[in-house]
Amino acid sequence: MAPNDSAETNGGSNGGTRGTAAGRRKAARYIVPVAVAGVAAATIGLVPALASSGDPDLPKIGAQELIEKIAASDTEQFSGTVKISADLGIPSLGGLAESFAPGGAGGKGGAGADPQERMTELASGTHTLRVAADGPDKQRVSILDDASEYSLIHNGDQVWAYDSKSDQAYHATEDRAGKDAGRDAGKKSGHPVPEGVPTTPKALAEQVLKAAGPTTSVTVGGTAQVAGRDAYKLVVKPKQSGSTIGSVTVAVDAENGVPLKFTMLPSSGGKAIVDAGFTDVDFARPAASSFTFTPPKGTEVTEADDAKAQHGAGKGLGDLIPGADAAQLGAGGKDAGNTKIIGEGWSTIAEITTPGGTGIPSKAPDDAPAGAQQFLDALGDKVSGKFGSGTVFKTRLVNALMTDDGKVYVGAVTKDALVKAANSAS
Repeated sequence: MAPNDSAETNGGSNGGTRGTAAGRRKAARYIVPVAVAGVAAATIGLVPALASSGDPDLPKIGAQELIEKIAASDTEQFSGTVKISADLGIPSLGGLAESFAPGGAGGKGGAGADPQERMTELASGTHTLRVAADGPDKQRVSILDDASEYSLIHNGDQVWAYDSKSDQAYHATEDRAGKDAGRDAGKKSGHPVPEGVPTTPKALAEQVLKAAGPTTSVTVGGTAQVAGRDAYKLVVKPKQSGSTIGSVTVAVDAENGVPLKFTMLPSSGGKAIVDAGFTDVDFARPAASSFTFTPPKGTEVTEADDAKAQHGAGKGLGDLIPGADAAQLGAGGKDAGNTKIIGEGWSTIAEITTPGGTGIPSKAPDDAPAGAQQFLDALGDKVSGKFGSGTVFKTRLVNALMTDDGKVYVGAVTKDALVKAANSAS
């Protein structure tokens, strides 16, 4: 049961364009690292650890061939259970996050079932998801808790979300014209969650391969058994120094090319940043009832337009820290207005000039939620250099340097790399 030959490839790793399910983007404004981590998920991807025992003996395959196998996979029907563990290095906030959530989190009168808010739960801790898909128009994702369940159901142009704990539901009708245009652009990612919040190994792997290029080493690193399926291990590593990401490993089903497990390890070593994989999977067509939903009697239903209005209420950290929203935009790798991209590949850093050139406040406003000052102090590291002085907000994946004169430097890079970029730009 020897591992497959390693075969390095540079570039050509996109495997085709891929669309994402229609969603209504809303920044997770109340936790800066979560917002920044969401950017990394959308541009670099996430990954999980793979079993090292009981490896199957499979025919040898090259890296490029395995990437092409993923791209050529036309499997659109499946159901199963996915376990996701995320350790982004975000300090425990207790009940603080709820106080930052626009309109409050949960409870009658809030938008507790709104997927734009609820799916951010996957950014930390360990979660068990039940997933199902039947083509690009029918998907279901359920987050399972001990005594409750949060489900997001997409069927045609209808999107429902239901929180059994609070007995609240969210409903939206998709723009079919926009959806069809998105479908023409490429394959669907197979989940109805908001854009930038991947919930299956396939969605995670596709995002990783989009970022692969000349700065990336891609090899086949052996085989594994995942959810009872034989799989090859595709190993993706940055060639550059300064990245917070050490490697990404994707277990690819040897029969149908579907990614089964995804693991991202930090360059600093230790526990995986993200570990997401099927614990069981079935590629038969799920029952039609999986994609139907009728709100139980007495359920409070929030329509999408009403939820948008509620999002304007409340004060989040995005209101306390100038440039928080700009950092989320800039790290997506797009030059836009006040955003400048420095470097390339895994060491890419976005430089953003905040409106008015306002830097980070050293003290939270008097009307800020309780604990805001403690939160800011706990996250920020004061740094200085040729650029002046500023504060670095850290996670294990993405770091952001916000200078006193209103510049923001953000990327999946180390603190030293951010300071170096700020000095070079001065």
